[in-house]
Amino acid sequence: MVQEVERYKKPVRILHWVHAGAFTVLFLTGLVLFIPALGFLAQDSWTRIIHRVAAAVFIIAPLIYLPLDWKSSWKGIKEAFNWGMDDVGWLKAAPAYYFLADEEAMPPQDHMNTGQKMWWLMVIIFGVVFVITGIIMWVFKTVAPAALLQWMVLFHDIAFIATGVMFFVHIYLSVIHPLMRPTKTGAWSSMARGKVSAEYAKSHHAKWYARIAKGEEKKS
Repeated sequence: MVQEVERYKKPVRILHWVHAGAFTVLFLTGLVLFIPALGFLAQDSWTRIIHRVAAAVFIIAPLIYLPLDWKSSWKGIKEAFNWGMDDVGWLKAAPAYYFLADEEAMPPQDHMNTGQKMWWLMVIIFGVVFVITGIIMWVFKTVAPAALLQWMVLFHDIAFIATGVMFFVHIYLSVIHPLMRPTKTGAWSSMARGKVSAEYAKSHHAKWYARIAKGEEKKS
């Protein structure tokens, strides 16, 4: 039997999937608005309505979760901004790891590896950009100066392109890449079941696993 360690609590996983679902809907409906050739799909503004409903879920879900576990939430937010020499080592080893499957090239990582922190940091920063620009374009579109609306559209589009690209990279590296292990024991499993194999934890998050093994840290 494969030895496993618990990585994420159920509320974290629920938030992840609700937010991921909302983002996917926002991305697809935003794509319709972003690409002129797809404009025919936006007839009767039904895609705008779906986009706004998904935006409401995107905003409300974290606001519900944060007060429920503020300590862990704040710890997770700080983790995205906590960068050091381990991250430099990860960046140097990443090409050999991801393109040549050289797992030994990667230095020991913490609860989040550098790639995950990059994605998490983008989610936080661009999430704020999405919310601010989206609210201004939605709620104040009839009263805001035209120049302001143009800037909001630009920033919204930049955030859309950056997060859209990174979203697909995130899916590939979490699910498809051969070094992510089978879905029942690796990164996908951490968000599907909350658990990963001890082998995966040791190879991908050695520093975090060492603390877990010693009982020094609880699951997130």
